[in-house]
Amino acid sequence: MKIKIHSIHFNADQKLLAFIEDKVDRLLTYYEHIIDGEVYLKLEPDALENKIVEIKVNAPGKTLFAKDQKKTFEEATSSAFDALKKQVQKHKEKVRGL
Repeated sequence: MKIKIHSIHFNADQKLLAFIEDKVDRLLTYYEHIIDGEVYLKLEPDALENKIVEIKVNAPGKTLFAKDQKKTFEEATSSAFDALKKQVQKHKEKVRGL
């Protein structure tokens, strides 16, 4: 799966990028027909939990999206991944007619 990661107004380090790619790639274990994905990393000024992660994946006939805001990008990515995993599983069931 092709993943584009956009860090808005800052440069993300390689360790964070590798973590995010690993998480998003795991979605393929739940539904192998995911075409590609985009991840947006943003910083919210003047907030305690100021790290925002938005994940969008494209599957045939559907675009799935999850967003979360936490103290670290890793926490936000994990939380958004969990929400997206549920959406992917529901979409897979709907497509297969279960």
